[in-house]
Amino acid sequence: MALFTKKIDDTDQTLDLKIPHHLAIIMDGNGRWAKKRLLNRVAGHKVGVDAVKKITIAAQAMGVEVLSLYAFSTENWSRPQDEVSFLMKLPISFFERFVPDLIANNVRMQAMGDLTALPVATQKAVADAVQATQKNTGMILNFALNYGGQADIIQATQSLVEQVKTGQLDASQIDQEHFEAALQTASLGDLANPDLVIRTSGEQRLSNFLTYQSAYSELYFTDTLWPDFDQQDLQKAIESYTKRDRRFGGLNVRK
Repeated sequence: MALFTKKIDDTDQTLDLKIPHHLAIIMDGNGRWAKKRLLNRVAGHKVGVDAVKKITIAAQAMGVEVLSLYAFSTENWSRPQDEVSFLMKLPISFFERFVPDLIANNVRMQAMGDLTALPVATQKAVADAVQATQKNTGMILNFALNYGGQADIIQATQSLVEQVKTGQLDASQIDQEHFEAALQTASLGDLANPDLVIRTSGEQRLSNFLTYQSAYSELYFTDTLWPDFDQQDLQKAIESYTKRDRRFGGLNVRK
């Protein structure tokens, strides 16, 4: 458990919260946020990046060790071309403005997904942000870009098959440890599997995000649209998580 100070009625109160080591968020609702205001969907994405900044800093302050954000899925390519084009350009300006904040807050950025399918300029912006923050030792901010959980599983399977074909591994040796080492979250080590997955905007599904890794994650769904999701919403989610008994299929509660 971790002590966290929360401001209630202009007073600081200390809460005994169980902070998830790895927090994953499906950032949903940018388009609906814009539609409610009679704006185009792109306007929602522009405001949504401000929520990314706020939640990143808030999560770091609360003691989260890994924050994974579902930024662009393998299915998002089917959206209108002008929206996809904007989303591909967004990281270029976003990281240029956000990297100094990441450095100031000791946050290290990494990215997963098939980055090779992104435009060259977008790939460079991501790579530059990763490089600029690689010496930071605080929270890991893990962006999922052109990522799909099912594709992750297929890629891991193909990797293991190749290792068997080349004699590096015997098929009988393949176990959970080997499989997880082949997933895109392997670099996170013991923190690869999220403790808590939050989805904004009222939808109640994972939508192909960390499909394997979320097998025993606690799930939290909120009607709040992502551009409106703030530190108070994050605290509510973690307060809910604190009350959960995580048994992992057994009878003994794991604290």
